[in-house]
Amino acid sequence: MTITLTKLKHKDVDQIAIGFNYLASTKTLVKRVEGVRWSQTHKTFYKRYSKTEVHILYKYFRSHGYFVDYSAFKQPKPQPYQPLKKIKPELSMAEMYAALPLDFKESLKGYAGFLKGKRLSSSTIKTYGYFVLRFLYYYKQKDISAIQKKDIDHFFEIVLAGEHFSISSHRQCVSALKYYISYCDLPELDAEDLSRPKKSKKLPVVLSKSEIINLIQVTKNLKHRAIIGLLYSCGLRIGELLHLKINALDFERNMLSVRQGKGRKDRNVVMSAVLKPLILNYLNTYKPQVFLIEGRNGGPYSATSVRQFLKKSCYSANITKQVTPHVLRHSYATHLMENGVDLRHIQLLLGHAKPETTMIYTHVAHRDLMQISSPLDTAINAITKSTKSNTEVLLSRNYNI
Repeated sequence: MTITLTKLKHKDVDQIAIGFNYLASTKTLVKRVEGVRWSQTHKTFYKRYSKTEVHILYKYFRSHGYFVDYSAFKQPKPQPYQPLKKIKPELSMAEMYAALPLDFKESLKGYAGFLKGKRLSSSTIKTYGYFVLRFLYYYKQKDISAIQKKDIDHFFEIVLAGEHFSISSHRQCVSALKYYISYCDLPELDAEDLSRPKKSKKLPVVLSKSEIINLIQVTKNLKHRAIIGLLYSCGLRIGELLHLKINALDFERNMLSVRQGKGRKDRNVVMSAVLKPLILNYLNTYKPQVFLIEGRNGGPYSATSVRQFLKKSCYSANITKQVTPHVLRHSYATHLMENGVDLRHIQLLLGHAKPETTMIYTHVAHRDLMQISSPLDTAINAITKSTKSNTEVLLSRNYNI
């Protein structure tokens, strides 16, 4: 049997309506409640509203074996903050390309060849090609030679800002259009007139050492565990890991060779001695043929798959931070710095072209920060000493750290 408590406005006063399927015994039980009245207008029993009264009625009816539905009085849970997410375009890249005029298609093909001639990486060509495709699709009804700077600014406003592209993506788009203007030699545009927005100066997300160990331990799949171990212990970028060949491993020297990483640079990184048995177990179990981390068809493993299982592993490890494969690289660099490794050595291990890039980890390393006392701690300590008492000054009653 169910008793339903709902909100009722009766005689301009907030009331609690008590609803139930008619049964003489239930009616008698309701009438026993102090202060309960019958409304002829609303055809229901009611009682003056207060949060306390809702609770009293709930306990009263529950004690007599009734299920009490008081959902009408429950406060809705506050919705957690959701950052703006990038909006997916309505059309795929193939559909956009198909909708372009023939001269735009020829222009885009020539632009791709132009970038190859500049010896840009395939990933950069793909990214730049995407942004120029979006730009050309947006102005597919316009003559290319008539495009002006105000048109580019409008594109930035409607497409990049409107679809919540990140600042880094905006900067990539500017670079892509600069190259496009150089390739097409557009009369109304000068590549130097396009300016990139300032870089966001965000501190990298870093996992603690215990979180890293826990993350590896909760990951049951052997291949997945090897991937996490390599990303963290060698400080690899996701693209570098997925393109590693088996011959990159040097167990005798405990080294791992990264060939043609970002900026077409080769480098050697130290392979963890602790990770060595795990990697050997992985090799004996999966028997990869060419790539160290192989996909189903013998090609490189999918970056999307890595992100998906990493998300699941973080959930299992109760890690609430936004963790991507690159966070493991950030954690590697930060932990090296906290262990006292020289900045120049960390730069070489990470494959950074400039020391300024590596300097970001000095802002998140705790080794030196932990030596700094908060001014609040200093103030409390001073008060404690001045009172010449052994009793600590507490900011929260009955609780101390």
